[in-house]
Amino acid sequence: MATARDYRQRRRSRRDRHGRGLRGTLYPATLPAAASRAERFDALVLDALEPIEARWRHELTKLDVAVDDVPEIRENGHSPADGVLHDGAVPLSRLVPAGVDRAGLPTRARIVLYRRPLEARAKDPSELAELVHDVLVEQVAGYLGVEPDVIEGE
Repeated sequence: MATARDYRQRRRSRRDRHGRGLRGTLYPATLPAAASRAERFDALVLDALEPIEARWRHELTKLDVAVDDVPEIRENGHSPADGVLHDGAVPLSRLVPAGVDRAGLPTRARIVLYRRPLEARAKDPSELAELVHDVLVEQVAGYLGVEPDVIEGE
């Protein structure tokens, strides 16, 4: 037999505090406005990488591309200098060579783009797209050991 307490608990779980029900999403998930800044940046990186990967597909099979929000700062206040593309004192990206992790397993080489520093340097979305493309070209050139002009086909 249900008690008044059971009824109140069931009633509370179905409604919010003000009795208006839960709000729906502001934008449907299919619209671009529903994507977060990080998701839009990830899509921008994939768009910038596509023409590079189309031209250099076989050479880039052992390279990963990742995105971090901000660069990792070491205890001494400096980030590692090798493979880092800087704008002043702030790292924009880093090329991590292939190696071995702490567990002794082999790791693949990867380019890490730092989202927040890149976004801070761009005035608008088109400038951000251009900056991301330029950074990727520089890092892929560093990975392959060629000049950036060769990567773009100039």
